[in-house]
Amino acid sequence: MEPIIHYSPELKQAFHDMFGIAATRRSEFVTPEHLLLALLRQRPFLNALDACLVDSRSIASPLETYIDTLDTLPDGEETPELSMQLSTMLQGAAETAAAGGRTVMGVPHVVRNIMELPESVAAHALLSAISGDKGFFMSRLVTSYPSGDIDTGGDIGYDDDFGMGDDFLPADAEEGADDAWESLVTLVNSQVDSHNPLIGREPELEATMRVLCRKDKNNVLHIGEPGVGKTALVYGLAKKINDAEVAEPLLGAEIYSLDLGTLIAGTQFRGDFEKRLKTVMDGVASREKPIVYIDEIHNLVGAGATGEGSLDASNMLKPYLEGGRIRFIGSTTFDEYKRHFARSKGLVRRFTQVEVKEPTVDEAIDILRQLKPGYEAFHGVSYTERAIDYAARGSARHISDRFLPDKAIDLLDEAGAYRRMHPGDDGSLTVDAPLVAEVLAKVCKVDSLAVKDDDTERLDTLRERVAAGIFGQDKAVEQVTTAVQMAKAGLGEESQPLASMLFVGPTGVGKTEIARVLARELAVPLVRFDMSEFTERHAVAKLIGSPAGYVGYEDGGLLTDAIRKQPECVLLLDEIEKAHPDIYNILLQVMDYATLTDNKGTRADFRNVVLIMTSNAGARYASQAKVGFGNTTTSGEAMMRQVKKTFSPEFINRLTATVVFNDMTRDMASRILDRELARLSERLRARKVSLALTDAARGRLLDEGFSAEYGARELKRVINSRLKPLLMREILFGRLKEGGDAEIDLAGGGLRLR
Repeated sequence: MEPIIHYSPELKQAFHDMFGIAATRRSEFVTPEHLLLALLRQRPFLNALDACLVDSRSIASPLETYIDTLDTLPDGEETPELSMQLSTMLQGAAETAAAGGRTVMGVPHVVRNIMELPESVAAHALLSAISGDKGFFMSRLVTSYPSGDIDTGGDIGYDDDFGMGDDFLPADAEEGADDAWESLVTLVNSQVDSHNPLIGREPELEATMRVLCRKDKNNVLHIGEPGVGKTALVYGLAKKINDAEVAEPLLGAEIYSLDLGTLIAGTQFRGDFEKRLKTVMDGVASREKPIVYIDEIHNLVGAGATGEGSLDASNMLKPYLEGGRIRFIGSTTFDEYKRHFARSKGLVRRFTQVEVKEPTVDEAIDILRQLKPGYEAFHGVSYTERAIDYAARGSARHISDRFLPDKAIDLLDEAGAYRRMHPGDDGSLTVDAPLVAEVLAKVCKVDSLAVKDDDTERLDTLRERVAAGIFGQDKAVEQVTTAVQMAKAGLGEESQPLASMLFVGPTGVGKTEIARVLARELAVPLVRFDMSEFTERHAVAKLIGSPAGYVGYEDGGLLTDAIRKQPECVLLLDEIEKAHPDIYNILLQVMDYATLTDNKGTRADFRNVVLIMTSNAGARYASQAKVGFGNTTTSGEAMMRQVKKTFSPEFINRLTATVVFNDMTRDMASRILDRELARLSERLRARKVSLALTDAARGRLLDEGFSAEYGARELKRVINSRLKPLLMREILFGRLKEGGDAEIDLAGGGLRLR
């Protein structure tokens, strides 16, 4: 069934006059020119022309001249017909009204479509008179016709009857128009049972009711971070009003929620939004004790404005805010308040601010306990007390970009949904702490080791597993694993990274390798930055993002973005001493508070990060360690003296540990050689080749590859340059094309494959 669009009283009168003009002049067809001439009889239309400094006679004259040239009715006929152009125009006007969500077609819809008619005397006469300024003229026209916004309610339709009787506008079209504003608001009092109950918040609720009971400026502004319970506070107030647990000035009060999006939707012309808002406010004011709740109230500033100096919604509400007849409750966040709301000083002074702070973890646990029955009934599951406790504490610890109690409630809700879909092995529908931890791990994109309290087996063997991949650096391994275990035991500072360590030692002794092994054994990603790329001051800014107005501002910060994507990781800053000194100011904040704010004000959380920095600072002083008789100072210790000169005391003091790596020894080199040969053998197995080295061949590789100065990297170079070429030729062109046994021996002063 096609919708029926009704007509405003002014448009109905215009149609009546249009047919009258056509009948007087005995026109055979009724045209848009007849309709425009009829509109010139209406005071609102003339007011719009006056605002454009237009004399109505300049439009009427060409219209009358044109109508006189039209064919007249044949003798015996009294009723003119609608011209094709007029029918098409009216159909377009109806579609315009319907597209704008209108239930009533008004004069502005018709005039807009007249101006768009091609080869029309009416369009030419009107556009010439207003000098083509359609926008301004339409805005004045919409403002002049108050009935163009009437909403009839009920079924909407397009009535194709252009008759002159009462059925031109159905009798029920205006019924309910006075109550049309109710469709644009929500009565909060009737929605209380569908929302979570308000738990706690007695001081904030008391302050809210106290302000609402004032004689003047009885408007409340709730300011708080997203998710702390600002909306719940309003529903809690509504429940108290329903239960008559409020003071006399609030007894029987009705709270109406005003959605700005609903108000703005469908407004096409300047003035539409203002009229709709005024209709709602006048309707609310007709109630006994009205309270208007506006969520995201900062959107009022600028809403409905079309240009410099235009009225916006906030300015339109000021008379209602000042009058005291309607009381207002608004809610916004600190950021949006500073960015938008605080700009309107007149708006700020009319509200009394009530800060809604984030609840503590213990308060959040109490909230969850009281919400527990509702979620158990909805999901058909049962929550353990430990799950309730862990949801609050775990979300507070690991979810840094949201706030309690919202993030803890979401965690419980999702865990309940998961258990409902995936019952336990024994068919139970119990949500316990391990399940909440598993859901939290997925939400936070962190490994379950970080969020599970009972997974200590991996930590217990962490030292042995890291030491298996790092040779000769037992002290360094001990310090690294102890720092991680200390943080996991809860003995570290919660506002700092899991560990912040500086690795110092000669090149090639395993500083970078231990970071890789640690990341692998903790089952977290390794995020590595080569600090030689940040030697310039402007390059350091890329870590947190370029300032506004500079190239790269929209790209964000390299470091902050990486940590937001991988909030639990091993962060390796390789060769930190090569970076510009400004890097240390950034790292001080990370090591102190485990947060870093990028150029857009978004914070990255480093609390689940193991921060490792490597340094070769003072490498040229390492040789001094062996100078002189009886000198037992290692190269690492000699370098440490230089490190204290390179890095500032405040930087060194914030480190969890400064790890000095031992010099490369022949025993370390031998073990590293065996590991590299084992890796090579593993790769050769894919080619069905088995590798064996004689003691002489192995000794030659060790002799050539051992270097205290260059460390393990020299061993890899020797294997790549001496051993692999022999295998490569035989695998590609020789006897190992189909696989086989390869033995490497020493012959003629070099390696030989047989």
